[in-house]
Amino acid sequence: MERKSLPRISTPLRRHIVEMPQEIYAASGIVIHGRRIKSLVFTTDLAIIRNCNADAVLAVYPFTPQQAITDAIIRASSIPVFCGVGGGTTGGPRVAALAQDAEAQGAMAVVVNAPIRDDAVRQMHAVIDIPIVCTVLNEHADIAARLDAGAQLLNISAAARTPEVVAFVHSRYPGVPIIATGGPTAESISRTIEAGANAISFTPPTTAELFRTLMDKYRGEDYR
Repeated sequence: MERKSLPRISTPLRRHIVEMPQEIYAASGIVIHGRRIKSLVFTTDLAIIRNCNADAVLAVYPFTPQQAITDAIIRASSIPVFCGVGGGTTGGPRVAALAQDAEAQGAMAVVVNAPIRDDAVRQMHAVIDIPIVCTVLNEHADIAARLDAGAQLLNISAAARTPEVVAFVHSRYPGVPIIATGGPTAESISRTIEAGANAISFTPPTTAELFRTLMDKYRGEDYR
């Protein structure tokens, strides 16, 4: 059967956006509340969030989560937000409280770091009605305990070894949805999907990198 071309529409002022790599669309996706998620842009930059074609935002950052940051991202985003609520330095009842706030602010899911204790996951599961995403760094994670405590998705982030870890986890828990870092190349993204990832998180260029390309273009034109 001949495959029809996909109609594409853009406007002059909005055609310069961060586009997800085409290889991501080979993933099955994860359906959450009726919405299919294949690509997640890994950023807290509101300008990038408002100017990308990702299916969702993975808003995880290396500081203690703050409700003001979560609220700003969710309010500004036109796509669903997966919010980081701690689990490493930030633990205990505070994680459950942050998760409750994130749900009230409109998050689609909450994401916890790998060191999270199972009892903290259990506390979160008791008070929120959105999915809990647990981060996995390697094959040694006690995934069974995380799932038993209430986690519903896994976020696998194992740097260059991500495809191997995805394959390991998928072979043992084939029904558990997996988000995984896709890496910097089309090949690494494809390998991660083939290993069993259902959705891919993509780290976009920084604002400075994007601006550099634009400024190089401007410098080559005559503005007098």
